[in-house]
Amino acid sequence: MLTSTRRALAPDLARGVMLLLIALAHAHMYLSPKETGFRSYALDGSPLDLVVTGLQVTLVDGRAMPMFAALFGYGFVQIAARRGDDARRVLRRRSAWLFVFGCAHALLLFFGDVLAAYGLLGLVLAGAVRWKDRSLLVFAGLWLAVHGAALTLAGLRIAEFGGASGLASATDPVTAMIDRITLWSALTPFLVIDLVVPFLLGVWAARRRMLIEPQEHQKALRAITFIGIGTAVAGGIPLALVDTGLWNGAPEVTLYVLHGLSGVAGGLGYAALMGLLAVHLSPGPVVTALAACGERSMTCYLLQSVVFVAVFVPYAGGLGTELGTAAASGIAVLTWLATVATAEALRRNDVRGPAETLLRRLAYR
Repeated sequence: MLTSTRRALAPDLARGVMLLLIALAHAHMYLSPKETGFRSYALDGSPLDLVVTGLQVTLVDGRAMPMFAALFGYGFVQIAARRGDDARRVLRRRSAWLFVFGCAHALLLFFGDVLAAYGLLGLVLAGAVRWKDRSLLVFAGLWLAVHGAALTLAGLRIAEFGGASGLASATDPVTAMIDRITLWSALTPFLVIDLVVPFLLGVWAARRRMLIEPQEHQKALRAITFIGIGTAVAGGIPLALVDTGLWNGAPEVTLYVLHGLSGVAGGLGYAALMGLLAVHLSPGPVVTALAACGERSMTCYLLQSVVFVAVFVPYAGGLGTELGTAAASGIAVLTWLATVATAEALRRNDVRGPAETLLRRLAYR
């Protein structure tokens, strides 16, 4: 059962809303197009498919995951404050179990799992909750170079071999499982590299209680919102033009790197925007349901994958070989709405998400 402790609205609201972007970013990966762009969207779709592709490459892809990484770091500080001297041991145990959850998710449902990446990140950087502010910011700044180098390598590979597409074409569960776990094992180290900077900045922001007390930081949150989201849009549009076929002969790998680095700013901008909204929104039915979804974000995230496998893969619903990007995104929106409704039903019955409950029992014993 839930405790009576009142939770801050902004972090849960951010997770709940961003799960929509996660659903949009993942649904098209279950399709089986013949040819894809740098972000694995079909290049031969209808005009509507290409419009959806352009919008999602600009506003969604590589923008939601950094936001969750920032909130992951934010949560580390909150856990450390509650656990005291025992904090790092608890954080590492929690991260280890999160890695196990991610392995199971990748094995059974989705090659693009991020839970394992968060778990590895927590295992490596659990001690960052005790770093000085200057160390956090300097390390984050230096790590951007590492991030850029990793994006360059990934971009060169995509340019030569193509993106991650066609995995939904496996006609039996065993072959699909082998395909998923093979690609996941190659992707996860790159995901960890992508998450370091927003994680560290989330730790920095948590020390200032920017989302716990957003009313005290509105000026800073507004600046982060406009600069972060503006940077993401400016950095995303060039690659969106390439992935929709509107710009040929562009320096594609360079634009891929720009897209990835600007996504870090976008994730932070989205998180700041949720902080501002938490100040001005009243806790009505919609806001309460979104926050309930965010409080149960891991359960809802896993439910998305369950639905996508049931709908798209050939040995289940089989729609992955028939639908385009726009239709897949429509299913993503409906899936997200269903998880919001499920989370709200759990909240009304005073029940935690099952994934959160299991992780809590394993981590805190």
